[in-house]
Amino acid sequence: MLAIFDKNVAKSPEELKSPHTDSSVSAVKDGSLVKHFSSVHPSTININLGGGSGSMAYSTDKQNPLLPRLFGVVDDIFCLFQGHIENIATLKQQYGLNKTANEVIIVIEAYRTLRDRGPYPANQVVRDLHGKFAFVLFDSSNKSTFIACDADGSVPFFWGTDSEENVVLSDDAEVVKTACGKSFAPFPKACFFTTSGGLRSFEHPLNELKAMPRVDSSGEVCGATFKVDAESKKEAGMPRVGSAANWSSHY
Repeated sequence: MLAIFDKNVAKSPEELKSPHTDSSVSAVKDGSLVKHFSSVHPSTININLGGGSGSMAYSTDKQNPLLPRLFGVVDDIFCLFQGHIENIATLKQQYGLNKTANEVIIVIEAYRTLRDRGPYPANQVVRDLHGKFAFVLFDSSNKSTFIACDADGSVPFFWGTDSEENVVLSDDAEVVKTACGKSFAPFPKACFFTTSGGLRSFEHPLNELKAMPRVDSSGEVCGATFKVDAESKKEAGMPRVGSAANWSSHY
């Protein structure tokens, strides 16, 4: 799977951007990365998110049967999901979904519930997903992203920034390297990213994340990984919000 977001839609952490990026690819503007992904992965389906927001692409060719790729769209909310959820029956009941709902529909409904009613924090919603997964969601109504992977990093999932600081995410490491050069890095385990809230840990939501420099095989610093900073705490209070408030501003 592949997702590309304009820097105005998803602003990556500053530490992920590498000053040594040797790629001249603009992943959003020229469409070359999507074409490259399609050439590597047969039967690719491409989705233009419109308004210069970015694009998504996926293929079910040669996928791991234990970690299948899924795609869904509900009310202009686009979601790519890879992996599986173990407590799917419980979540269907929790979100009032029918028996045919799969993992990608559950993620979309969880996001809609948070966006529209916000009954609990986003970190709890991701923590309630038991299984092996990585997902990328884009809400075209407010140009917001919701991205996460499980606590063990069970699904290969990578991200980086291209030459114009647009964010690229994929389960194919080489595709991200092509666009992002030395900004390439694994997406942090047990973390989620939103447009308004940035990168957070869903296991330790009150702790800040500390960037740890990555060094490649030639000894050059390239991008960063992120670890929970045990010494740094955010304020525990959650603001009171109305039912129409944007869920992503709750943390």
